[in-house]
Amino acid sequence: MHFHDIATLPLVSRALVVVAWVWFFGAFVLRRPPRGEPEAKRDPISGLGILLQMVGFALVWMIQRPLPPSTRPLAKAEILLDVLAPLLSFASVWLGLWAVRTLGKQWSYEARLIRGHQLVTQGPYAWVRHPIYTAMLGKLLASNFAFGDWLGLVVAGAVFVAGTTIRIRSEERLLQAAFGPDYEAYARRVPAFIPWVR
Repeated sequence: MHFHDIATLPLVSRALVVVAWVWFFGAFVLRRPPRGEPEAKRDPISGLGILLQMVGFALVWMIQRPLPPSTRPLAKAEILLDVLAPLLSFASVWLGLWAVRTLGKQWSYEARLIRGHQLVTQGPYAWVRHPIYTAMLGKLLASNFAFGDWLGLVVAGAVFVAGTTIRIRSEERLLQAAFGPDYEAYARRVPAFIPWVR
């Protein structure tokens, strides 16, 4: 079954995903980490993870599919993805910002600990140990749903997951060293960055 009366839906979906990206960059990526807190430890290898995540995002934007012609009816799957893309995109921005607010002065782009660092397990950290990466994965998927080709998702997704894995391991080495059994118990209880997936 095809739907004939919503030829503008792909354009609206793409526009909303772009608006969510502007919000994401304006409110999250351009946000500066709090200053004045002395660092206790840093793991510079997380910078490689950041680079790979950014390459993943670039690939998902580069490997695009063309807009369907307005004369061609949209299939159910296309309609579903065009509706899901902006919802997932805005939800991901909200989750990322909630996680940053929950971390407060402990938030940083790179893996680091500050003096007096606390183990945060409330808010979105009660669902996943790395909700900012969950939000970034949501943004990657939403961008692909609205713009991308499935091949782009496979390639970009693999690069993104590799970068995310590096960052998670880097951060967890620091947290394990700082909090020991408390962090081990938390890690056993809460999945890394995909809810309900161990």
